Amino acid sequence: MKVFYILLSIILLTSTQAKSQARGPLSEPEHKVIKFYPNPAVSYITFELTKEANKTYTLQIYSFLGRKVKDVPDVADKKTVNLSDLTRGLYTFQLKDEDGRVTDSGIFQVNK
Repeated sequence: MKVFYILLSIILLTSTQAKSQARGPLSEPEHKVIKFYPNPAVSYITFELTKEANKTYTLQIYSFLGRKVKDVPDVADKKTVNLSDLTRGLYTFQLKDEDGRVTDSGIFQVNK
């Protein structure tokens, strides 16, 4: 299982580096609706909307195996999420609008 996570990490890092080199070192993606910090996180992570929040969003957090571990309703402007019940590992998130459409997503790491 450890080998699987190592190979998966290498693949993710390689694909991320290839994308960032294609865009250039200083360019930010214009479609990002949310930023998150700190990454890696230990006991909490903060999600902050980068655009004016004129909608209500829902944040869903999934384990790297695809199991939903948290559902955070009513995300507006800034939301801090407690990670104390999550184990060490990689997690993905999806930010969904009122209609259920995914408007943004990302990956973060939990270190304990």
